[in-house]
Amino acid sequence: MNIELFKSLTKTARNIFITTHQHPDADGIGSQMALKIALEQLGKKVLCINQHPTSAKYKHLDKKSHILSYKQFIKLDFKETVDLFIVTDTNSLSRIGTGIEELVKNAKNLLFIDHHPAPVELRSLHCIDVTASATGEIVGQLIDALGVELNQNIAFLLYTAILIDTNSFRYPSVTGKTHRLIAKLIDSGMKPSNAYNRIYCNKKISDMHLLGNILSLAKINSNETIAWLTLDEKTLKKFNVDPEDTHHFINNLLVLDNLKIACLFRQTGDHVKISLRSTGNIDVSTIAEALGGGGHHHAAAINMLGNIEDVTQNVLQKLEIILQNQSAQESTNK
Repeated sequence: MNIELFKSLTKTARNIFITTHQHPDADGIGSQMALKIALEQLGKKVLCINQHPTSAKYKHLDKKSHILSYKQFIKLDFKETVDLFIVTDTNSLSRIGTGIEELVKNAKNLLFIDHHPAPVELRSLHCIDVTASATGEIVGQLIDALGVELNQNIAFLLYTAILIDTNSFRYPSVTGKTHRLIAKLIDSGMKPSNAYNRIYCNKKISDMHLLGNILSLAKINSNETIAWLTLDEKTLKKFNVDPEDTHHFINNLLVLDNLKIACLFRQTGDHVKISLRSTGNIDVSTIAEALGGGGHHHAAAINMLGNIEDVTQNVLQKLEIILQNQSAQESTNK
């Protein structure tokens, strides 16, 4: 990861914009806000701008509404030169939204800070570390390199970012380096329980009822390597639950013995959102990319046109073939 490039670009920049991908999670928002606080302590003028307003679920990461939507920003009639445009938690401009993408074109310099898969050439020109557990982990290292104190506010943001993107430190991407940073964040005085409770302990009874309903209908293939949940719009309306509050449902499948891939199929209009999770050495990001999506080694997603029954059958057939091929390859290599 090119830390010296980050230090050089931020040192010479006066006006800095920071964005993340559309429909961001806590890793994107937490990384944005932590960088903003740190860079402002160095006297920089920093604006956080995303394509859409921050969802209610993550408002606690931006209590004073510092993150502007694109519509809010254009009302400012901003005329100054943007010296540095930082994009967190993605290395693809196509994922940040058309409005924000236009703003990037007018910036002097562009810098990706990310941990998703990327070509070696792109990694060499940006702060991309594909071995990091979360973008928040990378941002923590960068802030530390600037000599800025990891105070309680910054620590809360980064801890939440890493907590979300590691499924509470469950993924193999979590390393000793991750925990050494976590130790620094906790030493700042921030309380891990506060971060956890704000993310996971704000549910309504309707969420519990919905979860119980779909878990009772969970399915698994014949050799118990693939398990899945399906969630249609009718069921969501029946329990009056926001679709954004169902992302964590899939994690309940990861406790199954012999499981290799967990799936959640959720219908939204004429599309189906497919969430994938894996255990062991299965890389679901490559599977997702082959089907038009993307993500991490152990967590990825796809958005496909069609009805939930057809999409579910189609994707499960492909997953079966992938696992069969992998098993055959492993047998050959023995």
